[in-house]
Amino acid sequence: MNQTFNTPSGPLLFEPGMEHLEENEAETDASLEDTMRGIRETTFEHSGHANRSVHAKSHGVLFGTLTVADNLPSSLAQGLFAKAGSYKTVMRLSTLPGDILDDSVSTPRGLAFKVIGVEGDRLPGSDGDVTQDFVMVNAPAFSAPTAQKFLGSLKTLAGTTDKYEGLKEVVSRFARGTEAVLEAFGGKSATVVTMGGQPATHILGETFYTQTPFLYGPYVCKFALAPVSPSLKALTKKPIDVNGKPDALRESVIEHFGQEGGEWELQVQLNTGLEAMPIEDASVPWPEDKSPYVTVARISVPAQNAWSAESKAAVDDGLSFGPWHGLAAHRPLGGVNRTRNGTYTNSAKFRGSHNGCPMHEPRSGELLPG
Repeated sequence: MNQTFNTPSGPLLFEPGMEHLEENEAETDASLEDTMRGIRETTFEHSGHANRSVHAKSHGVLFGTLTVADNLPSSLAQGLFAKAGSYKTVMRLSTLPGDILDDSVSTPRGLAFKVIGVEGDRLPGSDGDVTQDFVMVNAPAFSAPTAQKFLGSLKTLAGTTDKYEGLKEVVSRFARGTEAVLEAFGGKSATVVTMGGQPATHILGETFYTQTPFLYGPYVCKFALAPVSPSLKALTKKPIDVNGKPDALRESVIEHFGQEGGEWELQVQLNTGLEAMPIEDASVPWPEDKSPYVTVARISVPAQNAWSAESKAAVDDGLSFGPWHGLAAHRPLGGVNRTRNGTYTNSAKFRGSHNGCPMHEPRSGELLPG
């Protein structure tokens, strides 16, 4: 049955009927969790350390301040952004696979950050906490339209976990070449990039996206984080040498923040119509000509040691980042997000129990290592 939703000239108001369950969604969720658990158990068996099921390798841990813009219009002054203010934040840069790979196997990059000291009505499972998490990847849309389609890709990725790193490097070089050809003709392949076709460029020059939709108070949105300081913008698409450098990305982050800081803008894209901006198909980039990304906050990070034993212990082993950890005003939407609720929680529990370091949530005023 066709449904008609509000058709405003401005942002679309969220209505519950905009979300709908996939066929066999519960079975898909269970299979996704089984696959994720298999990745965790494989890497733990081989390394003796429990890593995240995805985005296992960290390339930098950064501590800074998020400042919400003053005098935002009412449509943007929602949730975390309802009023001007400054919050401590911790950021983690990563790459996609669940195993710790040489950086010559070049895969999609991630950036997750946690805003500390956020008050308000909470999402289930984060009651009593005062943090808001954002989980992002360096592409505007997800690699699959639905959780069911994503399951097939994840099983392929899981089959490569902890196996044949030399072969992965060869495949990655081939994939990077293929991706360069595609981009030269105006195309891009999510599959090629996921399997190792990510260009070998500086991670700090990337723009990161939530890819999936979220509530934005009464509205629907996607978020992005874009480098804005000149020193970071200069790194966009800047090649780095990954050959013979297993931790080239981390070394590049350490080098930059050892000398100077950096700033990003946190941006929001409000949904203005479901036909062009679907909620349940995560693979569709929302057209910016219909609704541009607008800045609502800025993250400032001073010069610091971007990687240390202390920050690794505090963030890689002691913190989790998940899209369902935060304010009810920013509830995740759509099938891909629904399935992430359990998988992120179970990954954090696995790491906590196997590493003997239960996850914790920082609070306002708590000192974080720098």
